[in-house]
Amino acid sequence: MNTVDLENYNFISEGGVGYIEKKRGLIEVSGKEAIQFLNGLITNDVAKLEDGAAMLAAFPNAQGRLLAVVGVMRAGDKFLFVTEAATREKVFQNLFRFTYAGDFYVDDLSEKYLCFSITNYELRIANYESIEIQNRFGRDVFVPNESASDFLEELNSKPAVEVSDELYEVLRVESGFPLYGVDMDETTIVPELGIDGLISYNKGCYIGQEIIARIHFRGHVAKQLTGLMLSGDSTEIDLKNAELKSVEDKNAGRITSAVFSPKLGKFIALAYVRYDYLAEGTELKIGDRTGTVKNLPFVG
Repeated sequence: MNTVDLENYNFISEGGVGYIEKKRGLIEVSGKEAIQFLNGLITNDVAKLEDGAAMLAAFPNAQGRLLAVVGVMRAGDKFLFVTEAATREKVFQNLFRFTYAGDFYVDDLSEKYLCFSITNYELRIANYESIEIQNRFGRDVFVPNESASDFLEELNSKPAVEVSDELYEVLRVESGFPLYGVDMDETTIVPELGIDGLISYNKGCYIGQEIIARIHFRGHVAKQLTGLMLSGDSTEIDLKNAELKSVEDKNAGRITSAVFSPKLGKFIALAYVRYDYLAEGTELKIGDRTGTVKNLPFVG
């Protein structure tokens, strides 16, 4: 991390505001049958959402494998879905196919807004008719395109610092925030993410529900995304996708993301770890290095 990034990292770590423009999908769902259709598609229960409240949810396929993780916010009689850029079209198409089946409407608003991921943010920006939804990094703020320059000018007057891609990656891993295509994809079974509040186990049926419920009531997943604190000098290149071994030299999982955390003074990683080795404090081997299992998040 360069000097500027380290200065900005320290500023944010001490409670300062940081922001980065991120590509995100913003999809609006409405209609009298919206709750019925949505609850048949996602892992969480939108019927419980109060106006202005938000939750995380996953779109699984029939095998319980992950299509996307989304943020869902209720706005009156509408629901807003926030997606990563990589899953925007997939989520839109998954929703849109049901618009011919009943009173259910889907509108992709993504091109009408710029999205800024902001940490330590408590400012009110209603003047910009923005849409805000919390995430593990802080919150995503969607600002209408025509208001974006005024919004940034006000944000920088607070003060706030712009977060580089490199710094965002450090903050992302520290907060235990998985990225689609890196830490999760269509081979991931939804419960393997281990994200609290992602799945409702007492609502009605939805696509993939049988397999996800079976895993839950069996007691545990075969592997789960968790954190690792790494020893020694390391680099992101030779850690990414590195295989994990137990002290008995048995397969224990693999690393998906790795960064150096200035606050912790060591390399940290997100990794899928087999159930037998998931307990916090378990030591694992990565080549000639060792790693200690750490519950997420690392910081915060």
